[in-house]
Amino acid sequence: MDTNTQLLLPLWAEARTRFSNQLKNLKESDLTKKLGDSPNSAGFLIRHVADVELLFSKNVFGQTDLKVSAKTVIAQRDTGEWTNLAELLAYQQEAFACLEKAILAQTDTDWQSTITTKEFGTKTKAEALGRIVSHTAYHAGQLGIVLKYGK
Repeated sequence: MDTNTQLLLPLWAEARTRFSNQLKNLKESDLTKKLGDSPNSAGFLIRHVADVELLFSKNVFGQTDLKVSAKTVIAQRDTGEWTNLAELLAYQQEAFACLEKAILAQTDTDWQSTITTKEFGTKTKAEALGRIVSHTAYHAGQLGIVLKYGK
């Protein structure tokens, strides 16, 4: 494993615990919780984090053989279908494994190469990693509030 990857992989994995630690005590009844008139349920947020991680694996970090159906990104709203806990947990674990594999495949020079997407423009892969870390943390915060105060 290249030096930069040795540094960045544990940073990403540790940051993701803000999300993954919340999943340990989740009940299926939690998945439909929302905060007031908020448009996103807990189930939607879990699915969305995984969808975006898979998109990053494929489109940013080069796992082009990956088939991604990012339903939350396509619908751009909570359709109310994210209510199966076992499926959601398996899907987010698959997303974690795919993104981990994609990060591990990067070389030191890859981290400085640029990638352009319509969502966030042109960034180095290192900057893009920062983007997925902050995206997951952002939605982990939302998930925490929904699980604590949502109905």
